[in-house]
Amino acid sequence: MFIGIDHGTTAMRFSSETGRFKLTREEATGFSVEDLTRLCPPDEIEGIALCYSMGDNFSRITRIDKVQNRGIISREGAGKHIGGGTKVFDEIQKSGIPAVVIPGLHRGSPTDPRFKAYSHQSSPEKIGIAFEVCHHLGDDIVVSDASSNTVTLLVSAGKLAGAFDACIFAPGTRHGALDVDAIRRIDAGKCTANEAFQQAGVNYSLPDDEFLRIRTVAMFSAMECAALLLLNPRARVALAGSLAPVIAPEVESLLGTDVAVYDEWCASRGLARIARDVFSGAEEILGLGIDL
Repeated sequence: MFIGIDHGTTAMRFSSETGRFKLTREEATGFSVEDLTRLCPPDEIEGIALCYSMGDNFSRITRIDKVQNRGIISREGAGKHIGGGTKVFDEIQKSGIPAVVIPGLHRGSPTDPRFKAYSHQSSPEKIGIAFEVCHHLGDDIVVSDASSNTVTLLVSAGKLAGAFDACIFAPGTRHGALDVDAIRRIDAGKCTANEAFQQAGVNYSLPDDEFLRIRTVAMFSAMECAALLLLNPRARVALAGSLAPVIAPEVESLLGTDVAVYDEWCASRGLARIARDVFSGAEEILGLGIDL
């Protein structure tokens, strides 16, 4: 049995080939390996692929005991720090179960160098999403993951070409890029940059109008997809995340193409698929090297 663990913004999601469950980030602070019995007995687990935060201090899929500082440069920065992801990571590491950690996409990653104008392109769970979508749609895809934040990735000829991270372009419901107003509030000492990032989504920046907020996320998600399609016009388009089903009709209309829709479990399913391939001898995943 192979398991994928998605370190999401609001929850930790656990998937195998046959089951799944999730814990809120707060619930995950009490995680133990015995929780995996919801999927199978721990002694039947052949491998795990998991994520932690931004995954920005390594660039290869790496055995868990080889990564430093849980694979991140610093806990400071964009995101909410609760402790659930840390607990899950540490318990898996102590368990002795074979496990690999998935990197994020950043300046050290083998993506198109033009994307490295920005230090960070994508957090690691999005690699699971891309791998799952490629399994279904082929080696040329654009996938936009829309929920608390919006992140869109391009895979060309089976390799990760680049991505737009949440703090660069499209807003989600909670997070988004820092605009002029946010910069002024930060400079005035009214909030930190991280606090501004966590209140830059449409739930904060727009009136309390659900229809408007959904259409806005859809528009910016479609714009990210359109931008990445410039680099690979033949790529098929997919949406993932909790907002995918509700924004899909608008995204299809804006792009003028069919859009495949995946749910909130796409990342953890893809990570389980990565675990299976890695522990079955794969030499790379979407162009990322493997260090066991």
